[in-house]
Amino acid sequence: MPKFAANLSTLFSELPFLERFAAAAEAGFRAVEFLFPYDYPPEVLKAELDKHGLALVLFNTAPGDTARGEWGLAAIPGREAEARRDIDRALDYALALDCPQVHVMAGVLPPGADRERACATLVENLRYAAARFAPHGKRLLLEALNPTTKPNYLYASQYQTLEMVRRIDRDNVFIQLDLFHAQLVDGNLTHLIREYAGQYQHVQIASAPDRHEPDDGEIDYGWLFAKLDESGYPGWVGCEYFPRGNTLAGLGWLQPWITPTPTH
Repeated sequence: MPKFAANLSTLFSELPFLERFAAAAEAGFRAVEFLFPYDYPPEVLKAELDKHGLALVLFNTAPGDTARGEWGLAAIPGREAEARRDIDRALDYALALDCPQVHVMAGVLPPGADRERACATLVENLRYAAARFAPHGKRLLLEALNPTTKPNYLYASQYQTLEMVRRIDRDNVFIQLDLFHAQLVDGNLTHLIREYAGQYQHVQIASAPDRHEPDDGEIDYGWLFAKLDESGYPGWVGCEYFPRGNTLAGLGWLQPWITPTPTH
């Protein structure tokens, strides 16, 4: 049976961020993920996790200057010092928050960029990250982003991230299988789940093509959840979608798998 984590960057957005932990726990979630922790001291976030009995299962390295269109620095030649600073900072947070893995954001390539040079930069930065994270038993993840959501991101296809993991060649580097992005670019989701089991260590879901609750759109998630079980996937399924309306009102799809926490 799949285990679901609430993405607090997209769910419960009707509440201030620090209030979303309680809302997720009351809705029945036992784990959370979010994009970035860096606006808060780690002890503030750890207090919320502990107070509500939640595990943190994923966050990202810092995005860089989003106002300039940046979305990660790890593949940007000439920005290695900043990328490694962000990797070190992410490790500090992962240790403080007892988070088992971090998604390292590769970056958006500027027009005319040399893609192979960017890939080589990413390989070196991820090998640095792998060496830093390995003594602590922490994993690193790479995620493909579809070009409609994030144009010119280093990789759009799951097969590109799989190849990149092979190039990096470190035991604690895996892919992050976001089935929303995968459907928009690759399709054949059952094949991805079956054939690459063990090579992905985190799964995320949303409807396609609209990125809402997973009970709508062209993906049959009931089928895919069964395939994840059959493949022996042991990890969490991150609910990284944008609710059609109020978050709680849209959680009916989840009720077969979780039991809400009674409120007093």
